[in-house]
Amino acid sequence: MRSSSGRGLRPGVLGTFDTVVMAVAGSAPAYSIAATTAVLVATVGLAGPAALLYCAIPMFGIVLAFGRLGRLDVNAGAGYSWVGRTLHPFLGFLSGWALVVSTTIFMVAGSLPAGAMTLALIDEDLADDTALATVVGAAWFVAMLLVVLGGARLTVRAQLLLSGVELGILLLFIAAAVVNRGSRVAFDWSWFGFSHFEGTGGFASGALVAAFYFWGWDVTSNLSEETRDSRRTAGLAALIGVGIVFVLFEAFTVAVNLFLSAEEVRASGAQVLGALGEAVWPGVGGRLLVVAVLLSTVATLETTLIQVTRSLFAMGRDRTMPPVLGRAHRRWHTPWAAVAVVGAVALTMFAASAALGSIGDVLAAAVAAMGLQIAFYYSLAGIAAVVAYRRTLLGSVRDFVLGGVWPLFGALFMLWIFFESLGELSGASIAIGLGGLAAGIVPMVHYWRKGSSYYRPAPLDATRPIDTDDHYGDRGPGSRTDYADKAFATDY
Repeated sequence: MRSSSGRGLRPGVLGTFDTVVMAVAGSAPAYSIAATTAVLVATVGLAGPAALLYCAIPMFGIVLAFGRLGRLDVNAGAGYSWVGRTLHPFLGFLSGWALVVSTTIFMVAGSLPAGAMTLALIDEDLADDTALATVVGAAWFVAMLLVVLGGARLTVRAQLLLSGVELGILLLFIAAAVVNRGSRVAFDWSWFGFSHFEGTGGFASGALVAAFYFWGWDVTSNLSEETRDSRRTAGLAALIGVGIVFVLFEAFTVAVNLFLSAEEVRASGAQVLGALGEAVWPGVGGRLLVVAVLLSTVATLETTLIQVTRSLFAMGRDRTMPPVLGRAHRRWHTPWAAVAVVGAVALTMFAASAALGSIGDVLAAAVAAMGLQIAFYYSLAGIAAVVAYRRTLLGSVRDFVLGGVWPLFGALFMLWIFFESLGELSGASIAIGLGGLAAGIVPMVHYWRKGSSYYRPAPLDATRPIDTDDHYGDRGPGSRTDYADKAFATDY
């Protein structure tokens, strides 16, 4: 029996609209464009729209996999639980660990642009001061840490404000870009083809960067224990959210090709949206998009904190990590211990990041490293969905395509870009990406030897009644409850 606060996460806090907002905020449209466009252009040049398109197709397969698995097992750990119950507990733990490591790295990679954009609103020259940007970014991080500690309802209210203004600005600029039609080159459909990729290695590297663009929508699964009718809502919200951000990503990547040269994109780095804003709407455009990026960055810091703290909460609850992480606050029903640990680790990394070089250097290495970890845990979830639903796949064409072919294609694609891109990445990116994954072996072996019941799971199978009881043995009075009656899994 674990020591517990006597309470778990608060159920039924979020509705469908709230969860869609969280999915969009998790992918962080403006932040992803600002932080990643320079990396994408440096990797594939004019093929940015193609990289996003060909990554989106398998990504929707992973979204379907998450939605279907969420119907069988409502768990704040999401892939950590699903992969452990379908493939192997070791793979499940490493899946959860990959999310923890990638989100922790993101605390620095996400907060640096927040600090830089805040300084750019005051004086553009200050935005290139890495040390000052780190301090301001850390202040934003602490503010979001406190919001996340306050609970899911407070978090989603903040998201409604931040993401609402951000999306309004982005849509305004899409309209302005359409009216302006570009000043550098004419639109070319070849941007959506394969001609601009330099071989399969270049395509894989571009797809790996594109995966980072989309990453974050799966926060809906980590919030499933706090969502009303989550067996349906989490997956549906993720589909809608990824659809929205895909359109935004494509529109802005095409606009970058139209208005900015590759040299201008590389020179602007994390300030690329400011440069695009000036090109589309001279005078006021740059500052408006700076505001959009700032809001998006702060919003995605919040959703990323939710992902990592809920994942650590599930791990602590299952005793695959220190049990204290599985404690929830008595009043706010939030994993306060996990929040405190993440905050301490991230602030330490902030201090170290100031010595790593310019903001652009830090972002480039971090994005590629996170891309490896994202591809790893997304691929495992795709395979897990096929295994969990394997006995139902021949029931209809719909089940075969949506439950088998598409998730499996998404999983194999993610595995392919994981291995194919290794030969194209820098030593720093590979060391961060693979080293971060390898570090998870230590706690995995330690808690396996201590006899955590997570390593003796009940198999996840779509043909069995959904069991709302504890899947990993007796967790005590603070254990998770699914707040639903037993039922059979159904599709969307």
